[in-house]
Amino acid sequence: MKKTLAIIFSLSLACSAPAASLLDYVEPRIGTDYSASATAGLFGKGTEELGQVIPAVLEPNGMNFWTPQTRDTERKCVSPYYYYDDMFQGFRNSHWINGGCTQDYGSVTVMALSGTLRTSPVARASRMDRSTEESHPDYYSVYLPDESVTAEMTATSRSAIFRFTYDRAGKGFIVVNPNSDEAQGSVTVDVAARRITARNPVHRIYQGKGEEAGFAGYYVLEWPENVKVTGYGVFEGDSVCPGVSSADSVAGLGAYIEFDVAAGETVMARAASSFTSFAGAFANLRAEMPAWDFDGARRRLSDIWLKHLGKIRVEGGSDTDMIKFYSALYRCSFLPHATNDADGSYPSFAGGKEIIKAPAGHDYYDDFSLWDTYRALHPLLLILEPERSADMMQSLVCKYEQGGWMPIFPCWNSYTAAMIGDHVASVVADAYVKGVRGFDVETAYAGLRRNAFESPADSTDYRDGKGRRALGSYMKYGYLPLEDTVPYAYHKREQVSRTLEYAYDDYALSVLAEALGHKDDAKVLQARSQNYRNVIDPSTGYARGRHADGSWQENFNPFTFNKAITEGAPCHYTWYVPHDRAGLIEAMGGRDIFAAKLDSMFTSGRYWHGNEPCHQVAWMFNDAGEPGKTRRYVRAVMDREYQAVPGGLSGNDDAGQMSAWYVFAAMGFYPVCPGTTEYSLGLPLFDRVEISLDNGRTFTLAVKRASTDEFKVKSLKLNGRRHKKLTIDHADILAGGTLEFVVGGK
Repeated sequence: MKKTLAIIFSLSLACSAPAASLLDYVEPRIGTDYSASATAGLFGKGTEELGQVIPAVLEPNGMNFWTPQTRDTERKCVSPYYYYDDMFQGFRNSHWINGGCTQDYGSVTVMALSGTLRTSPVARASRMDRSTEESHPDYYSVYLPDESVTAEMTATSRSAIFRFTYDRAGKGFIVVNPNSDEAQGSVTVDVAARRITARNPVHRIYQGKGEEAGFAGYYVLEWPENVKVTGYGVFEGDSVCPGVSSADSVAGLGAYIEFDVAAGETVMARAASSFTSFAGAFANLRAEMPAWDFDGARRRLSDIWLKHLGKIRVEGGSDTDMIKFYSALYRCSFLPHATNDADGSYPSFAGGKEIIKAPAGHDYYDDFSLWDTYRALHPLLLILEPERSADMMQSLVCKYEQGGWMPIFPCWNSYTAAMIGDHVASVVADAYVKGVRGFDVETAYAGLRRNAFESPADSTDYRDGKGRRALGSYMKYGYLPLEDTVPYAYHKREQVSRTLEYAYDDYALSVLAEALGHKDDAKVLQARSQNYRNVIDPSTGYARGRHADGSWQENFNPFTFNKAITEGAPCHYTWYVPHDRAGLIEAMGGRDIFAAKLDSMFTSGRYWHGNEPCHQVAWMFNDAGEPGKTRRYVRAVMDREYQAVPGGLSGNDDAGQMSAWYVFAAMGFYPVCPGTTEYSLGLPLFDRVEISLDNGRTFTLAVKRASTDEFKVKSLKLNGRRHKKLTIDHADILAGGTLEFVVGGK
């Protein structure tokens, strides 16, 4: 019978209380199982009920997510690891969009075996002793009783080192296979050089589905001199070819070595990868893992994580609160991730044929799940990692320069048109207005403006995922009519949601245009940002589809799924006017109606936290003049939708967005409208939150609890002076100081 992580982890804390370090509060396996939340399946079944998280060892925003593997495919919506699986297939250098329902790519897996050689992932899968499984950001270990092997791993961004301890004397094996689902790639064994190399070509999904992305994952694994190889070969699935040193372009290909082990003997291996070449992989290995020093490598990675997690220090919460908070911060540290080699080399965007080098000291980032992450993940990075955020913005500029269009949802170094909206405008505008520099903002603006005003003249470019979907209809009508089915998009139709999101994106771009002095553009975009009014039906007060002749969608029910709405119902998307909440109140019929409808989202069970469109909803009671409800409902969501168990997330973590929401909520403020410098205030979960800023200052949120009414704020002071607003500005945070909440009283 499986124990919950809450029990296992609370026991480990009890044995070492207080916790030795912040790393002790990170539980990477949260979100790796079916959701334990009662709300998870209300609006979506199957993969919607999974966190889709992997318990990876990684550097924050590093190239590889080194993860234990329980599933061998790279296909869409299949995570490399699920807690409910019992069979271990090896260690993978994953590039999974963590918490998503997309695909892994360019990955390779290594497995240690004993006794008998088994090669295919299913045949070689070995039972895990869950009681021995240790999962941390800097280290993973598990005992495999059928192999009598303890498998350990630690890593850097581009490399990893493995330690396999054999309890039983006999034959040992190391098996390597590229995870190609297209029967492509190659493997080579070079016993004299003590290495196996593997290549796994990358393929696209969404627009361009099935096409080669133009680059590959290159992988090298080495073993030390003390491992005396007694046999080697390649394989195709379960068919083994002993003594053969290479294979390519067959299904299930891989390579292996065989060696003798004594009882208690430790066998080590180290690996690295590259998206440019085998030479790049070799160079990354030499740069990041030059020595056979497992413990030293772990200490170095531990130090990186302690510095990273220590940017936010919290006090006054329970152990469970601490686990949920720092585990969420860990999950906010995957994406976007660096994809360049240690020397800066990376494959060019949208084709990959040319190898380009990032400037020294900078990284090139990819896998921007922007429909999700513009909401809270990128705003969090702007506070904690402004220099890294600048590199991320410049990476988007490079994609525009190399591909010709600013990408809207760039993943696997390709255009995708995966989701709706054009939220690259939001993340760039948000970065700029919050003071992030170090990127070519004028070139960024040129690309963003092109997205907002032009469509590709070449239909091939449009089908490839370049440009906004259905921009012509949006500009002609001021909304997307139901007659436009939005072809050449993964999400077809969804006209109401697209209208609302384009209106917001136009607003964000207008802010950037104004800041850069493009006054005429700003005026046009500001006017377009009011297009949300065209899909708010005054007779119902809900977002509703419209025909080209202006008439409203027939047979309308605001509480059921609707093809004009993205992944939800009209009641979920009605609130998607982050840039003009006062205007939305007016359009819905006034504050009382607005507040009643908002309240019904919670009292009638309509709120869906497992998907992003609802993430700002609880914070909007502030706009209705009811901040106490913001505090209560935000806390209720935190308690109900986030738990310290394997099924602790109520839906896909979506590249860290779900987790970023929790981090902000626990700190007591939230970016309802990225692209502005304003945050809506809630109430910190902890008695004290200290944010260490890159400018050397510290911003503190402190709570004094005067009574049991924990959601009534008696007074609010910023640096000792009364703070009357229900918002705080980004400049207040960067200036350092203290925001003090006194809770309770009449």
